[in-house]
Amino acid sequence: MQKVYKVGVIGATGMVGQRFLTLLDGHPLFRPVALAASARSAGKTYERAVGEKWAMTVPIPAYAKDMVLLDAEADKEKIASLVDFVFCAVNMKKEDIRALEEAYARLEVPVVSNNSAHRGTPDVPMVIPEINSAHLSVIPAQRKRLGTTRGFIAVKSNCSLQSYVPLLHPLMQYGIKCAAVTTYQAISGAGKTFATMPEIVDNIIPYIGGEEQKSEEEPLKIWGSVENGAIVPAKAPAITSQCLRVPVSDGHTAAVFVSFEKKPSKEDILSAWKNYAGEPQALALPSAPKQFIHYFEEDDRPQAKLDRMTENGMAVCAGRLREDVLFDYKFVGLSHNTLRGAAGGAVLLAELLAAKGYFD
Repeated sequence: MQKVYKVGVIGATGMVGQRFLTLLDGHPLFRPVALAASARSAGKTYERAVGEKWAMTVPIPAYAKDMVLLDAEADKEKIASLVDFVFCAVNMKKEDIRALEEAYARLEVPVVSNNSAHRGTPDVPMVIPEINSAHLSVIPAQRKRLGTTRGFIAVKSNCSLQSYVPLLHPLMQYGIKCAAVTTYQAISGAGKTFATMPEIVDNIIPYIGGEEQKSEEEPLKIWGSVENGAIVPAKAPAITSQCLRVPVSDGHTAAVFVSFEKKPSKEDILSAWKNYAGEPQALALPSAPKQFIHYFEEDDRPQAKLDRMTENGMAVCAGRLREDVLFDYKFVGLSHNTLRGAAGGAVLLAELLAAKGYFD
């Protein structure tokens, strides 16, 4: 019989926390037993605490409505006694998030984080499960630093990366020299809806704080290597980016330009995308898309509204592949930012960690 793990969600009332709750409803491996948020929400039932802030298109899962929220900070020991691991998606200062996640890890609770605070920590794996699952091998070194037996932190990468890094990765065999990326990012990436972000209507905002640096640096950690108990980022390829907030509810789109050491044919690229699969596909993990990358032949696809839910929002979509006058090729990518890019990607990472025994 397959083991079912008891799960806590830290930061359960925010948009990503809400998405976690919907994904955990009926999950075959994970059973939510503890929900936590800030001190002002602690002691309230989940339904009362969230109220009109519920932003999902489906109702609050029945199991969560009457669960009493715990205090993410003050109730750490209680939560640790209840769970096998936690998902973390809190809205706090980075230094406070780092401290909170390490505190849970030191209580021997594995932490699967949606936050950015530990993405730069050398012994914390930042994993896109189909791409760099080998980075999980750094966890024993992290446990040694933290002085833990079970506890550790693993993070998922920035949501915007999912719209282009999975499309570049299968092409690394041709020696990517450089890439230029512009991302057109949905408002849910800021935890907003059209009701709570009226300034985005009929508008594009050409700045998202910290996003361009993440978009240029995080891929190099993903493509790095584990050496002497730390992840050493790759030195190439060079990536330059611009990140814009656009009036779309869900789904980050990327316009990508790329040059190669050994220029492949268009057929080579399409074949690389079609045939690419990772450990989640090999292991048939519950949240894994059967086909990781979907290519659309139509000139006007992929579109966020039409295609973001491909394979339950866990696939990466591509289209408009063509040669370019400055770079070798250009194409468009799309991923669902709160599914593949946030909570769904973290759930898939947790499934991979479970399959490899890191929660046992």
